[in-house]
Amino acid sequence: MNTSTTHRSVFKHITSTELSGFRVRKRPCFAEDTSQFTRIAGMDYGVDEDISPPMAVSFCKTNKNAHILGVSGEDGYVCLYNTRLKFDDSATTAENAEKARVSEWLAHDNAIFDLCWIKDDTNVLTACGDHSIRVWDTQEKKCIATLTGHTGSVKSISVHPSNNDVIVSGSRDGSVALWDLRGYKSEKASSLNVATVQGAHTFSNKKMRGRLGKAASMSVTSVLYLKDEVSIATAGAADSVVKFWDTRNLKAPITQACSRNNPDDKRKWARSYGISSLSQDLNGVYISASCMDNRIYLFNVLQIDNGPIKSFSGCDIGTFFVKSKLSPDAGHILSGSSDGSAYVWQVDKPQADPIKLEGHEGEVTAVDWCSHEIGKIATSADDSVVQLWNINSSCYSNTRSLSSIRRRETFPRMQRRKLVTEKEPRESIKEDQPEPPVEPSVHIDSPCPASPEMRTPESIRKQSPNSHILETCERSPDSTFGSPSSVLNPPPSLKRKTILDYFVAPST
Repeated sequence: MNTSTTHRSVFKHITSTELSGFRVRKRPCFAEDTSQFTRIAGMDYGVDEDISPPMAVSFCKTNKNAHILGVSGEDGYVCLYNTRLKFDDSATTAENAEKARVSEWLAHDNAIFDLCWIKDDTNVLTACGDHSIRVWDTQEKKCIATLTGHTGSVKSISVHPSNNDVIVSGSRDGSVALWDLRGYKSEKASSLNVATVQGAHTFSNKKMRGRLGKAASMSVTSVLYLKDEVSIATAGAADSVVKFWDTRNLKAPITQACSRNNPDDKRKWARSYGISSLSQDLNGVYISASCMDNRIYLFNVLQIDNGPIKSFSGCDIGTFFVKSKLSPDAGHILSGSSDGSAYVWQVDKPQADPIKLEGHEGEVTAVDWCSHEIGKIATSADDSVVQLWNINSSCYSNTRSLSSIRRRETFPRMQRRKLVTEKEPRESIKEDQPEPPVEPSVHIDSPCPASPEMRTPESIRKQSPNSHILETCERSPDSTFGSPSSVLNPPPSLKRKTILDYFVAPST
């Protein structure tokens, strides 16, 4: 009996670490207790004695700077922390902050709601309550450009997947705007605005009266630039609908999805819940939406019309400041909560209880995953403290050491197509199923530059069979055109299709 059990477990281990004949890193498997997580340190956010609540946290995106964490808050400061230091267990949060703080500067005279790293982490974008977006040189702490045009607080920003000069933003005034930094040649920031969608998520509710009610009924809370490089996803405070837009024609959304389990429920008394944040995995196949009904919904971009394929509960999303983040490999979801804890779910076990991370003394708001230091997590809260966590190293007992990881290698083209075109059942994955919805990429040592995670069918046809290994993702097809209008109106030869065409392999 014991021998048979051992053989079955060995077989499951082998099958769970191989996909289409390629060796992949074993995914961390959380136990039912918090011993799989360790708290690295807690750090006060703020400068000197002026402590204020943080509102956004973001790890740098490159491997070289992945340990640097950017934090912004209600006081308008941007603080950068080195999270790779050895922290003393007996040190206070103030002492840890003083030790880890690399840089800080006053970026705005108002609250900063979102941060976004660009240009290999040399620049950072700040979205502010003063209705503006600023581009900062992180070394000089100098403002490079100021983007104005919104008439409300800018709540969310997202950058083009391969061209960091193209940005999308969402505002409390109900608008979604596209910007192109290549048009910045003077102090006239309005020239950078490529296109604007007014009333992207307007909702009519007679019960909501007054200025605050009007703003709440139209606010755009989150935007995402999708990996096909032409589509964006947006969500708002008015309802639980995620809208998808083609940036070449923004007159109307190309499709939309509702987070509710019953989108056909049209009863007048049915409450409409807003969405506080959107996030996507590294490949862009999955999108998560934090809904004010205290649930986080997971969408597959290939099955948008079917609605969410999974939902996760256990946290308390009491305000629009509570955010969630899908891990880069789409294996886990990290979320803040109004009850003072953070929560982590395993995506392939939506019905299982989440891991609860306790340590804050206020509403946990912004959260982030470190994309290159596997297992490192940052959470922030209204107690003005940023907590650093790490998944227990025993979860990675069969992986290579983090120091040996050089770059992310993708699956060959044919296997990658098969992975994203297979239909996935809408019902939740059973708890005893070993395979998660998306396998992580292989990490290997290689002198070759990193290749893009996915490609459009059009770009695949133009390449030789082996050229995809050496191609870099530093340029987008529109980067050779100087005019900002080229973002929306590229030459016919560069016309792309929709988000679905991006993932589905071309017919042969």
